[in-house]
Amino acid sequence: MTQSFKIGELFTNMWGKYSSITPSAEKIKQLFNEKGEEVVNDHVAFRTLNNERVNIEKISQSLLELGYVEGGEYHFTEKKLYAKHFYHPTENHPKVFISQLLVEEFSEELQQTMKSIIDDIIFDELDELSFLTGGRLWDTPSYETYNKLVEESEYAAWFYLYGYVANHFTVDVNKLKGYNSLEEVNTSLLEANYRLNTSGGLIKGGPDVYLEQSSTMADKKIYTFIEGEYSVPSCFYEFAYRFPLDNGELFGGFVAASANKIFESTNLK
Repeated sequence: MTQSFKIGELFTNMWGKYSSITPSAEKIKQLFNEKGEEVVNDHVAFRTLNNERVNIEKISQSLLELGYVEGGEYHFTEKKLYAKHFYHPTENHPKVFISQLLVEEFSEELQQTMKSIIDDIIFDELDELSFLTGGRLWDTPSYETYNKLVEESEYAAWFYLYGYVANHFTVDVNKLKGYNSLEEVNTSLLEANYRLNTSGGLIKGGPDVYLEQSSTMADKKIYTFIEGEYSVPSCFYEFAYRFPLDNGELFGGFVAASANKIFESTNLK
């Protein structure tokens, strides 16, 4: 089995887990397909904690073994996050964006909650790809705890529910033949009654930073908590348009200011 085949299987597995809790993503993909488009994935994103057992270095290990390399780092002071992205230098595989919560910058209660879920993970039973496809690796969440987390960090609350599933996939708008801009994509989505993230505007970024991004708001999912079933946000679909650098190559990184707003696509409030 070639490395490229393994990566292809990995992303197929990721999509299956992601789309099972994000039905709008499959519908949007079909919407493009019905217009004769082949949807190409620009990148996926994962969330984790800066706990040494599950931090970015740990999560990215399987990617490095598949030939990915580190592409850049990003700081999100307001949301108390740190992130890196990874890309494959020889094959045209999607990029992977991994962020982590700076847990020690939050309350003692949040720190203990995050520590307790990591303590629940049975690491001996994990394979090398569990942190990219394993989903929630701890016991059933409490709705009361979830709501307390929401007050401090929407990011932490989302991670508490879903763990290691792709937070979003991203349509590579540059590869769409029938659309000339991200604005045209957004118009098509709004006409189809999809709700888009308006934080910072429908389009985050621009030609001056070589990247434009937009996204849907996360689907709502009926989630089974200890206390019963409640409707909560799941995952979202992103759309990215990249501009050429002075050397003619498309910009391959990310823009922290834009990503900061994209994170809010999973907000409960």
